[in-house]
Amino acid sequence: MPLAEVAYLGVPFDGGCSFRPGARFGPGAIRQASRNLRTQWHPAYETAPFDDHQAADAGDVSCSPFCIGDALTTIEVTADEVLTRAKAVVSLGGDHTIALPLLRSVNKIHGPVALLHIDAHLDTWDTYFGAPHTHGTPFRRAAEEKLYLQDCSVHVGIRGPLYSKLDLERDAALGFMVIHCDEFTTRGIADIAARIKGRIGDRPVYLSIDIDSLDPSAAPGTGTPEVAGMTSREMLLLLRALQGMQFVGADIVEVSPAYDHAEITSLAAATIAYEQTMLLLKSRMAMARKLKAPESK
Repeated sequence: MPLAEVAYLGVPFDGGCSFRPGARFGPGAIRQASRNLRTQWHPAYETAPFDDHQAADAGDVSCSPFCIGDALTTIEVTADEVLTRAKAVVSLGGDHTIALPLLRSVNKIHGPVALLHIDAHLDTWDTYFGAPHTHGTPFRRAAEEKLYLQDCSVHVGIRGPLYSKLDLERDAALGFMVIHCDEFTTRGIADIAARIKGRIGDRPVYLSIDIDSLDPSAAPGTGTPEVAGMTSREMLLLLRALQGMQFVGADIVEVSPAYDHAEITSLAAATIAYEQTMLLLKSRMAMARKLKAPESK
């Protein structure tokens, strides 16, 4: 059976939420909203992505809504299986807890990856209410398991109050560079994209996006909204400015449709998933060209 270039994997899990639940219904809402997308030709990338590349919907992970540990194992095993039939996966969450088993799965193929994390929150806290696996802790656990490259990973879009002034110091000890959301105004998208590319370079990169990186006016349907976020235009322009990087996997998480209005959050997430697809396909195409290029003498 030929490999799909990209598979979409729904992960309907929200057992790690600390505030408003409902992200288990995110995958279905994202798929529903994706009917509005026109995917035949993408002007920003000047390509018809699915003319020459196969994409497939791998369905949803059948994960436990009761036991976080069991759910994480099931997510990892399912992602492993999908990656035997697809070269890359775009995962539709689900809360951000799911990023940990997805990173574990990607590591089995690529080893530790650069982590590009676009979110309002750091998600590197140690525990919530004593629980080590929640949507606020996946990247602390990922650091402990050495799943990402600590000298070339980035948080983008961070904003809002913190639990302690030590939060940023503890996060820095895990190797992240932090780009605050205010910098989209003070420094601009081109500068931010250049800094991301400069830090990550040509390393394989996993792109994890929390929909709450967008302002609540653009994405109200999420569990932990934060004001003063990115616009949907800023998000798309940033992603398009990251062409040329070696993306190997991606997720879009924290869509909670019960709090949405007129599907605007779901549509934003579906559009982001499409942009993530384009970045993955561009990466695959660039790698294929590099392998075919004759060695210089």
